[in-house]
Amino acid sequence: MPSILTVLPGFLLDFVLATALVALYLAIYTFATAHNEFALIRRNIPSAALALGLSMVGFAIPLSSAMVFAVTVLDLVVWGGVALVVQIAVYFLVRLVLPDLSPRIAKGEIAPALFLGAASVSAGLINASAMRF
Repeated sequence: MPSILTVLPGFLLDFVLATALVALYLAIYTFATAHNEFALIRRNIPSAALALGLSMVGFAIPLSSAMVFAVTVLDLVVWGGVALVVQIAVYFLVRLVLPDLSPRIAKGEIAPALFLGAASVSAGLINASAMRF
């Protein structure tokens, strides 16, 4: 069994890189959506926090799978990019079903936010399972 000192650098690299990818995801995702999640969260709109939080979980699930199976840092970055694209696609697909999604989230409606969040988590699980290494 390797000592913590031998695996700590790899852990730190993966952790910092994954954290940076999550930050990048949040920046791109919130730019792509038709509502300003962080402004709504600052105004204490739970639907925005629910939708954004679950989309972040939907992104983190395949990212964690990539962290386990990626051989190189590039593998992790590429699969993180795939996960990002999938999550943004989910947002736009849900908007096909609920064209008024963003205004409803901005008004604080929980049902559309929960549906978007569930779709995001579902896509994340499917994405993680579909990865082939």
